[in-house]
Amino acid sequence: MSWRTLVSTSRHTITKLNAILRSPRAAFPSSHPTRASPSLFQSSPFSTNLHSSKPTTSLVDPKLLHAPQNDDTAEETTNEFLSRFVWIMRKKMKDAFPDSDKSTVDGMLLVIVERVVSEMEKGVPQTAPFGTQSGSVDFSEDLWRAVWEVSNKVLEDMNKERKKERMKGFLQCEEVKEMCRFAGEVGIRGDLLRELRFKWAREKMEEQDFYEGLERMRKEEPIEESEECEERKGFDGVNEEKHEVVGLPKRRGKIRYKIYGLDLSDPKWAQVADRVHEAEQVFWPQEPKPITGKCKLVTEKILSLKEEEVDDDGLSTLLAEWVELHQPNRVEWMDLLDRLKERNLGLYLKVAEIVLTEDSFQTNVSDYFRLIDIYAKENRSDDTERILKKMNENGIQPDVSTTSALIHMYCREGNIQRAREAFVMLTSKGFQPDMKVYNSMIMAYVNSGQPKLGEQLARDMDIKGIKPTKEIYMALLRSFSQLGDSVGANRVSTAMQFTEYQQSMEACTLLIEAYARAGDADDARNNFDYMIKIGHKPDDRCTAAMIAAYEKAKLLDKALNLLMELEKNGFEPGVATYSVLVDWLGKLLLVDEVEQLLGKIALQGEAPPFKVQVSLCDMYARAGNEKKALQALGALEARKDELGPDDFERIIRALVDGGFRQDALRIYKIMEAQGFTPSDSLRITLTKPVRKTPKLR
Repeated sequence: MSWRTLVSTSRHTITKLNAILRSPRAAFPSSHPTRASPSLFQSSPFSTNLHSSKPTTSLVDPKLLHAPQNDDTAEETTNEFLSRFVWIMRKKMKDAFPDSDKSTVDGMLLVIVERVVSEMEKGVPQTAPFGTQSGSVDFSEDLWRAVWEVSNKVLEDMNKERKKERMKGFLQCEEVKEMCRFAGEVGIRGDLLRELRFKWAREKMEEQDFYEGLERMRKEEPIEESEECEERKGFDGVNEEKHEVVGLPKRRGKIRYKIYGLDLSDPKWAQVADRVHEAEQVFWPQEPKPITGKCKLVTEKILSLKEEEVDDDGLSTLLAEWVELHQPNRVEWMDLLDRLKERNLGLYLKVAEIVLTEDSFQTNVSDYFRLIDIYAKENRSDDTERILKKMNENGIQPDVSTTSALIHMYCREGNIQRAREAFVMLTSKGFQPDMKVYNSMIMAYVNSGQPKLGEQLARDMDIKGIKPTKEIYMALLRSFSQLGDSVGANRVSTAMQFTEYQQSMEACTLLIEAYARAGDADDARNNFDYMIKIGHKPDDRCTAAMIAAYEKAKLLDKALNLLMELEKNGFEPGVATYSVLVDWLGKLLLVDEVEQLLGKIALQGEAPPFKVQVSLCDMYARAGNEKKALQALGALEARKDELGPDDFERIIRALVDGGFRQDALRIYKIMEAQGFTPSDSLRITLTKPVRKTPKLR
């Protein structure tokens, strides 16, 4: 029902309703406990249109932003507000007066609308209570509060509709369309494109509002300035006074400059400035002086020298002549050394070592480091020690870079003692070794057969926050495995798991080999089963290590059961597994079974390992098969450099037990020639009387 329809209601009905509206029992539901503000209609957009001297276009479509306001637009805005107001207010009236009929409610709405319109037309100041300008208070506070709430809700809805209409206009503007076309070309589709389109339209609308606000401020600023000037002139004319000239007070004491809490007036900052200036000279060095005349000829002669054609005296003479002619400083020396390094590295090293004693060169620790680094990388330990000795004689202590280079060189050479001394010197000076230094030291310990010391360094790395690499752990695990140290191998394996390195097939195999060499078949089997549990499929090498563990424990039945179980799961033994079985069965003198295994190795298409010849020589010698024993012995003698002391002793004992004493003595001499020291038990074995072993097969 339009608010204009309410005008037709009789005045008699309105008179009867005034008493109801003024009654305190007419309570309207409200969510705001505070009193209604009278500035409701003063802040509304249509109120501005009706009463302000500066009409606004806030309720107008974006296409009509620059169109002049007219009475029709204001009338439409007012009609829309009152229509929405009556629609919502009717529901509240019905809730407040459920027993009233439709005509009574319409009459009350007419009274409320007339009062609202009258307040709008009068333009009530915001400081006056709403409804007091008419001279009488007809409505109760609850009714005014309800009017306030409904008016606010209507204004919010109208603002939302206005923004929605404006957004429709900006969604169709050319700039937004162009950006959407570009987004579609680069592959943006669907909901994302829709969100971007609304975002760009909203930004465009905000941008236009911003510039409109600036334009409005620009127009209002001259008016405000003129008003302020008039007020200032009037004030100056009334309160004109003479001002006395006041001088600045005199400062006593030193001026103190503070920036961000730093007292820059302290003399120490002058020293800092000097050091900064010196550092700038290092980073931005001076250009070398031009070389002309005779000095240029001497320079070319020095550069054209050959390392093998010049001795130290001749080179020193040329350099002395060059110094006398050129009077170089450090910049000229460095320029000469750089040119020498490009042409002849050997000559550069000689000249660089000679100029270390020149005062004009201004030698520092970096000059020694360059020489030591080059010599260390080429493993020229004698030259490195000579430069290091000169460095110490001149009172220059090695820095962290020089010490690290020495550690790398000593580790590559296997000089554990000197490497340890250099490492201790590095840490004693408070320097933190880097990953490369730790890696070199650990690998040096591993290569020298001292994995426990390497493990200590790995723990030291972990404590200092340097995470050891997986390669370091694998090297330690491999070293412990080769030594048969199952306890150390287990510690390294546990450390790897704590460092969140996954247990690889290689790590599991090395751990099983460590237990196999230690003769711990049970722990080897436990790790073998754990390897299968975590998803690794046993290979030939791992299975061979497990069979070797059973060999040490003399558990042939378990070994055969394991092989049968693996073959059921699709495993096929390889050369490594067959080689372990050959060694085991050879010790049991099962010649036929060993020869069958040799046939299977031949079917693999691979040559059997060299250690198989040791097993065959041992078996055939003990079995008394002279022909095959000597045949295997000949193969061993041809590759005697690959034999270890344990292999020599095993061969000699087998030859003695088989009655081949002469061959045993010959192998004994070969063992001594290789530098191995025979054990006392072997010497006793050689002194035993000859005993022929009967042929078993």
